[in-house]
Amino acid sequence: MMALGLGALLTPALDPRQALAQPVFADYPFQLGVAAGDPAPDGFVIWTRLAPDPLAVGHGMPARPVPVGWEVAEDEAFSRITAQGEAVARPELAHAVHVEVGGLSPARTYHYRFTAGAERSLIGRARTTPAAGASVARTRFGVVGCQHYEQGHYTAHRRLAQEDELDFVFCYGDYIYEGRSARLWNSAAGPQGNPRQHVGQEIYSLDDYRRRYAQYKMDPDLQASHAAAAWFVTWDDHEIDNNWATDLDQDGTDRALFRLRQQSAMQAYYEHMPLRRSAFPAGPAMRLYRRADYGTLLRLNLLDTRQYRSDQACGDRWGACDELERAADMLGAAQERFLFDSLSTSQARWNAIAQQVMMMDLDRDPGPAYMANPDSWGGYRAPRARVLRHIRERRVANPVVLTGDEHQNYAGELHLDGRAPDGPAIATEFVGTSITSGGDGVDQLPQMARTLADNPQLKFNNAQRGYLLCDVTAERWETAFRVIDQVSRPGGAVSTRARLAVPAGETVVVPA
Repeated sequence: MMALGLGALLTPALDPRQALAQPVFADYPFQLGVAAGDPAPDGFVIWTRLAPDPLAVGHGMPARPVPVGWEVAEDEAFSRITAQGEAVARPELAHAVHVEVGGLSPARTYHYRFTAGAERSLIGRARTTPAAGASVARTRFGVVGCQHYEQGHYTAHRRLAQEDELDFVFCYGDYIYEGRSARLWNSAAGPQGNPRQHVGQEIYSLDDYRRRYAQYKMDPDLQASHAAAAWFVTWDDHEIDNNWATDLDQDGTDRALFRLRQQSAMQAYYEHMPLRRSAFPAGPAMRLYRRADYGTLLRLNLLDTRQYRSDQACGDRWGACDELERAADMLGAAQERFLFDSLSTSQARWNAIAQQVMMMDLDRDPGPAYMANPDSWGGYRAPRARVLRHIRERRVANPVVLTGDEHQNYAGELHLDGRAPDGPAIATEFVGTSITSGGDGVDQLPQMARTLADNPQLKFNNAQRGYLLCDVTAERWETAFRVIDQVSRPGGAVSTRARLAVPAGETVVVPA
């Protein structure tokens, strides 16, 4: 069968007079690897970008459309090709290619690759989701994010790629960081030397963002992680600017100017992620919230907690203030309706809310005072209460929240008011640590022992780097906290720091 790449969807059929029929590249054009994303029962997106000189202006490509061949096969040797076709890598999209492959069989593993001229990409692997309504015994997936290039090596991605039988990977955001090159950074333990450095200053223009993504995607460990499984991606803040909200940045920049920066950042994000055309940006806006079903076992609700939120409370400073109780938005009206409808109509055994910032009502100041992180759901108590009340009133089956952002591992239980829990918890939450952000880390930060003692809803905390590995069956949800002993040097060892579970029909976190 044939599928159309995005270039073909947006333009008439490729005119050979307008394209390089058999391009010859000065260097290998697939230096940014390959990726698959947004799997469905009949297919998935496959992605690559032609960039023989990834960090140069123009990335080593002519300002012309270039044909790119693609193949999907049942085996890694490509002896049983199931789908193939030709897409167009266009200069308007930095010669990125997004092919929405269809016509495949559900719940099956496939392999894919690209060609351009005489060059061939590495091979990627992706698995389609089960058929709608299918009975599914188990799904297994990884959770990753917060991968500051300067603060460590991507060993966690390499170890994730080596895990067995991954159905997919959920990336909760902070895929890149926007800051300038820095030799040092200030950690809680004092100045730390960065093992790697960004190219260039803080990024603002489309070329800036493209170059930053290229630097990240040239990493072979990240490429291995993408090639191992299809990803569901969404963003947090650093894909554009730290702690941005709607069209506001942390520096008080004129909103019209910041929207220009958002437009550049969103285009570059789309260019480098395996996203469907439904996420194609329109100026400073793109839709990332969506859902995916794994038969009757799991519904995955993917959210965007940046683009529609009210400005942070308390001047975006940790603490307590009257603004915490304001009538704020976190998801915006349309996304909130989408989530409520998805939760209410779900027939799945488990209902996951895959998003960015902690939903658990956690007191960040051990002792008599109360301290909230206003950039998390703790700064958006009214919309948080709406979500939790909807889950409780509609009796949503087995709700589990998946989160990142904190650069630490957490597991716990969600109440309307964590300071005065009333009855059983409404949902559970697993918070994944960072791939690199925060450097090597420690088993537990000194103040977190007191935080654990003062927050009984919090069941686990750890401050090493790594990823989550989730195994879901009809009987229970089990999360393994996989940690890396070091990221300041390559070759770190992976181990399981803890295994925690949620039994089906309960909203408690227990040892697995």
